[in-house]
Amino acid sequence: MNNFVFQNPTKLIFGKGQIARLSKELPKDKKILVTFGGGSVKRNGVYEQVAKALEGFDYLEFWGIEPNPKVETLRKAVELCKSEGVEFIVAVGGGSTLDGTKLIAAAAKVECDAWELVKNPSLYGGTLPFASVMTLPATGSEMNRGAVISNLSTGEKYSFYNTYPVFSILDPEATFSLPDFQVACGLADTFVHVMEQYLTIPDCSPLMDRWAEGIVQTIVEVAPKALSPERDYDTMATFMLSATMGLNGFVAMGVPQDWATHMIGHEITALTGTTHGQTLVMVLPGVMNVLREQKGAKIVQFGERVWGIKEGSTDERIDCTIEATEQFFRSLGLATRLSELSIGEDVVEEIVRRFKERGTLLGENANVDYRLVEQILRQRL
Repeated sequence: MNNFVFQNPTKLIFGKGQIARLSKELPKDKKILVTFGGGSVKRNGVYEQVAKALEGFDYLEFWGIEPNPKVETLRKAVELCKSEGVEFIVAVGGGSTLDGTKLIAAAAKVECDAWELVKNPSLYGGTLPFASVMTLPATGSEMNRGAVISNLSTGEKYSFYNTYPVFSILDPEATFSLPDFQVACGLADTFVHVMEQYLTIPDCSPLMDRWAEGIVQTIVEVAPKALSPERDYDTMATFMLSATMGLNGFVAMGVPQDWATHMIGHEITALTGTTHGQTLVMVLPGVMNVLREQKGAKIVQFGERVWGIKEGSTDERIDCTIEATEQFFRSLGLATRLSELSIGEDVVEEIVRRFKERGTLLGENANVDYRLVEQILRQRL
């Protein structure tokens, strides 16, 4: 096991009716900005609960943070924070709303442009405190430092890191009205988050392996019920907590991490607008196959413990594990090939060009260069 330092200061407030806790958790003497995505929170009753909890508070609303939040939109919120003297921010919605809020909170404290801050973390100058009310399980953003920000004008998408939310409220009932596609992408995102931290080298941390496998097994088990017409509370609660636990640092303690699938997926989203979770399920089987030699022992372990694949040669077991993984993604109703979404050679060539130009090296061994990225993507056409 590698050396590590672990601290997660976010207060997690989980369960039915917990949105009402906003009135107790927020500072009553601070000017608050509440950020939203589209109008779904008005249709599912979350907005009404938030507004009731904020009665008596001095607050403003900012609407319109998109899926894959765009810096062009976030700049408007940054200016609002500066002009109105905002002192605390609450994100209400899915992971994209919170990701955008993380940049807003940091950019409000500096003079430089928000995109400069994304590209150059050395410009970071602190942050406004922020919290979240989450309505979509997927990103784990509610209990980590990370965000992913897009630039519409340049066609780029990059990770950004702020501090942790002060607190996050998760009420599984807020997920009942989610469209099946969003649920499917959230299940996929959670699955792949865990795999990025798990599918590296064997025998590094048996405890983290079992924890990671447990989260993935749970996602596989709850997926059919989460996608059923009548969603029950316990299923969605389990899904919601799995998404949080998958990327709050718990399964990453002392183990190497990969993230090649995510970095490639980000480029697909930046160039085509494809939903993040959807990109991951198209890329991961390719990563597993192209890197089967260095990841082979862990793929075999994963196949045995999660899919029950125990017979055959090593290569046969790897093949069966990759196939089982892809079939699970298909069971979610998601495309697993780029061509299914009309993503072709031109996109592959542009992604490869970008990685070559940047000299990017991905993976737990920093050995996934643009050549391997090209192999991975061409396998997924």
